[in-house]
Amino acid sequence: MTSQPSYAKAAGRKPKWATPDRKSCLVRLFIRSKGFCVFGHKDCLIPEHHYEVFAEVLIKDWVADDRAQRQAEWQAEQRWLHLTNDRHYPLAGQFSGVGKDVFFSNQPQYYLIGLGMSGLTLKPFAKIRLASSYMNLHIDLGDSLRDQSKNKRRKAIRYGKVADTIEVRIREAVRHYFDHIVS
Repeated sequence: MTSQPSYAKAAGRKPKWATPDRKSCLVRLFIRSKGFCVFGHKDCLIPEHHYEVFAEVLIKDWVADDRAQRQAEWQAEQRWLHLTNDRHYPLAGQFSGVGKDVFFSNQPQYYLIGLGMSGLTLKPFAKIRLASSYMNLHIDLGDSLRDQSKNKRRKAIRYGKVADTIEVRIREAVRHYFDHIVS
């Protein structure tokens, strides 16, 4: 008794590849080859030409084709299910004219990237990025950290904790920059 091929999953159930057309194709192939070489060679020594090996390869191809067909059908069904006539822009992201003005008026003029010590002057400076541009400004903070303790100065530089004096200095520098750009 021969072992059951791997494509026959459970006893009593027909495999999915076994459609009537495919079964009749296997029968016609067997009758034509008489169980030997499917290409009609007499005394064929090539194992891939023998009916049993050729039929197993053919069945594996059918299984792969069925799998690809199911995958294509599943993708088409998913595309169809998710295809709607809905708007593609975010619903919560729509602005009216007034809402847009309010939103942009509340945006900061700059973003603080970091604080550091200048290697040339040995004084603290702030690196900021101007809003809505790629422009970076390096602002010399001078002696604005002098009135703080050494520990607070180090924490300000290390963690970017901005004191009021630093904030005022940065705002003045940004205002000065915009005044020179506009005029």
